[in-house]
Amino acid sequence: MLSRIVSGVLLVLAGAVFGAIGTVAHQSSVTWGVAIPLGLIGSLAAFAALLVGLRLLGHSRLPALLAALGAIVLILLFTQESAGGSVLIPNNLPGMAWLAGPILIAAIVVAWPDVRGHRPPAADPRDPNTY
Repeated sequence: MLSRIVSGVLLVLAGAVFGAIGTVAHQSSVTWGVAIPLGLIGSLAAFAALLVGLRLLGHSRLPALLAALGAIVLILLFTQESAGGSVLIPNNLPGMAWLAGPILIAAIVVAWPDVRGHRPPAADPRDPNTY
């Protein structure tokens, strides 16, 4: 029981770390004739990879949901104006995409049906009929 609680807390913290790094990096862009938002693309791809990996490795939706909640709560926290007046997620196109993107990615990944299907029970090595 304690290991499940610790795992849940670590998953929320992992999601929060991805949310914090994505919040800092999502405004980065490179201009090659046209501005390419590499920070936003990389942040959304990393967040999606985290959730898809947790969903594929876990036996339920809970690990991906906990990581998503950690990231989304931190992203929503960073949208607020600080005491000094600075905002980490400004009201521009990359900021709005970073605000809505993780919520949509989390909804899709968590709601996606289990594609692994039903697995047959493991064979008993003591049973002579399983070989």
